Amino acid sequence: MPESNDSVSVDMEKIYLGGKEHHIRTGCGSVSVIVYGDHDKPALITYPDLALNYMSCFQGLFFCPEAASLLLHNFCIYHITPPGHELGAAAICSDDPVPSVEDLADQIIEVLNYFGLGAVMCMGVTAGAYILTLFAMKYRERVLGLILVSPLCKAPSWTEWFYNKVMSNLLYFYGMCGVLKECLLQRYFSKEVRGNVEVPESEIVQACRKLLDERKRTNVLRFLEAINQRPDITEGLKRLKCRTLIFVGDSSPFHSDALYMTSKLDRRFSALVEVQACGSMVTEEQPHAMLIPMEYFFMGYGLYRPTQFSDSPRSPLSPSCISPELLSPESMGLKLKPIKTRVSLQV
Repeated sequence: MPESNDSVSVDMEKIYLGGKEHHIRTGCGSVSVIVYGDHDKPALITYPDLALNYMSCFQGLFFCPEAASLLLHNFCIYHITPPGHELGAAAICSDDPVPSVEDLADQIIEVLNYFGLGAVMCMGVTAGAYILTLFAMKYRERVLGLILVSPLCKAPSWTEWFYNKVMSNLLYFYGMCGVLKECLLQRYFSKEVRGNVEVPESEIVQACRKLLDERKRTNVLRFLEAINQRPDITEGLKRLKCRTLIFVGDSSPFHSDALYMTSKLDRRFSALVEVQACGSMVTEEQPHAMLIPMEYFFMGYGLYRPTQFSDSPRSPLSPSCISPELLSPESMGLKLKPIKTRVSLQV
């Protein structure tokens, strides 16, 4: 295929459990997008955390039957993968420039334009949440709402910067070694599921550990360098007018970052759900805890979970304000005891 500066789809496409993979060439390299569902429905895009792809970051959520019925009934899902993080990805040439977080946000708009998408719903985890928040700031008219899991908005603290530098050196000299995988698993999961000498680690941690083995060191290092050089975007949060739903596990190393970000968002359009005994990756560790908050969040857009006899092909996306009562702790936590909420949505 001849070189071009425009976004074009590479001929190679793969089928993953009913989804189709597209390789899209953008201004800062090729990006893999897995598409699930009816293309005529509104779009929901996802972006994973460092060293992950949709299988290791969102599979738990989409394998939860109730959440899958809510999401796939209302949306066509576009799983965007950071460059070189897709299954079977080759190592990116070391001569290629390392993309910045701005480049990665701009890459998303090229993906949307390639598929002919207008305004989309966004869901991201930690580093992916930062990229999508930055995207929402730069392209406000293209974002309907944000669902952010353990998000970041500040530049790295000295502690995080140093920790990331340690991981960078491990990647550079040893690749995806055992010590590095432990560092990443601590980033993603709570100690309850990571196990110890008496309790074996959970299946989700074991599966994630195996998937990390497939990552190429240079590809992960490029994403890590971009995230470790990210700027503080706090000042832009007040200008976000889309509704934002934030999840964070109370055992997440980014718990305080999520609380800080929530405090800087417009209180009329944002809500926080804290999930007890959970790490950063709520989508994998406690996906059921996301169901009821997401359901009420989507009600503000006229979106509903299908009933057994519902055959509605499409739900309209006409944003209206979510009633504060629907997002009260009693409404969201009645059946989901691990959830505690801090809610600030109002008309």
